[in-house]
Amino acid sequence: MGGVEWRNHLEVEGDGLMRIRQHGSMNVDAMIVSSPEHLAKSSDERSISQLVNIASMPGVVGEAWAMADWHFGYGFPIGGVLATDLDWGEQGGSISPGGVGFDINCGVRMIALECSVDDIPNLDKLAGRLNGRIPSGGSGKGGLDISRQELDEIISRGSNAMVDMGFAFDEDLKNIESNGVLETDEGVSERALNRGLKALGTLGSGNHFLELQTVQSVEDNNPHNLYEGQVVCMIHSGSRGLGHQVCTDHVRGLEDKYRNRQGTWYNDEWGFELQDRQLAAAPIHSREGQSYLDAMNGAANFAFANRSALTHRLRQALAAEMDVETRLLYDVSHNIAKVEEHHIHGEKCTCMVHRKGATRAMPGQPVLVPGDMGTGSWLLEGMASNRAFASSCHGAGRVLSRSQAKKQIDGKALKRELESRGIRVHANTPNIMSEEAPDAYKNVDEVIELSNDAGLAKPIARMMPLAVIKG
Repeated sequence: MGGVEWRNHLEVEGDGLMRIRQHGSMNVDAMIVSSPEHLAKSSDERSISQLVNIASMPGVVGEAWAMADWHFGYGFPIGGVLATDLDWGEQGGSISPGGVGFDINCGVRMIALECSVDDIPNLDKLAGRLNGRIPSGGSGKGGLDISRQELDEIISRGSNAMVDMGFAFDEDLKNIESNGVLETDEGVSERALNRGLKALGTLGSGNHFLELQTVQSVEDNNPHNLYEGQVVCMIHSGSRGLGHQVCTDHVRGLEDKYRNRQGTWYNDEWGFELQDRQLAAAPIHSREGQSYLDAMNGAANFAFANRSALTHRLRQALAAEMDVETRLLYDVSHNIAKVEEHHIHGEKCTCMVHRKGATRAMPGQPVLVPGDMGTGSWLLEGMASNRAFASSCHGAGRVLSRSQAKKQIDGKALKRELESRGIRVHANTPNIMSEEAPDAYKNVDEVIELSNDAGLAKPIARMMPLAVIKG
């Protein structure tokens, strides 16, 4: 759907919400977690056009959603949430790899340390040790030494396999989304396995990080026993090259099944019509749909295991510097598709919920929202009033592309400025400081306020960065 025709159908729904009424090829309305003022700050209209496009997906139900941190992505906008009906048509509604993304089960976990910053003997030394112990960057070098048989176990059993291998605590599992494992049968391709074999326990590059933080403020109804001044750690990483290869395998196969007819993409076998080839999808119950879901779950299990391995390395580094207990507060995915039951217009629906750059936010569930390395991060809690298929934001959301940020922001000057504020930064990829600068992102506090106003998730605690390890 070309142009910005959607602006002619845009209206304010209420606090924190705007609606694009169904028009053109749209099968449902689209919802934006935003205010007019917030929307006006977004200079890239392509992402909202992507939201309009996904509202036309086969089998879509409810509304197509953009969380407050939306920005441009592959096919789907990042921050996009879409549900399709498992019982639609002959083989169910659509499942689209573009609705999950290339970093399958990229997610965040938060570990609480039973100490305050004053209890750390030497924060500079600890930050340096973490930088040495946590492999980062795009190469994937420095991963844990595992066998092919152990990798197969990880693909099948996720974090459960990590417990058996001695890289995670059994008590961690209850605090991981889906207990750290999704069901899979066939696994992933040989090429994907080869890409994952040496990458377990590595951060990656881009916006992935390990960050020591201090709790700046906490609500009185805090259910996690956090306190002001407490040290916590956030880890943001995903399925590395293994997940990227899974997505690549299935995107290529599905895109080849579509033909362009006057700007619209068709698959005659399934009767699917798409507005963008990057939305290439299969029916949920088709052979192609089930094959993707199975491989996606395998990649998701690797990502759960990867964050477990990174936590293991964190605990090792801490033990070398000080005696401190750690507990996994929560681990949540923000690039995944899952079968869930939701009520839509008063009726129960079994849905395939795509969350791409969006976090599940069931009532009472922790929601982890990293901001940027100079501003702060948030712990939220899902609200019963959530209408967005129990979803919320996953971060601050970009306002500058990486190329724009590199041109506009002096990374070396930024590093000096952050360190003058007591934020220790170890960045291991050229240009990463510019690309991941606070000015490249939306105001995370505004994103949180909109998410709360929209009834999606409420604030529990705000954290400030102490030491940042970036890819």
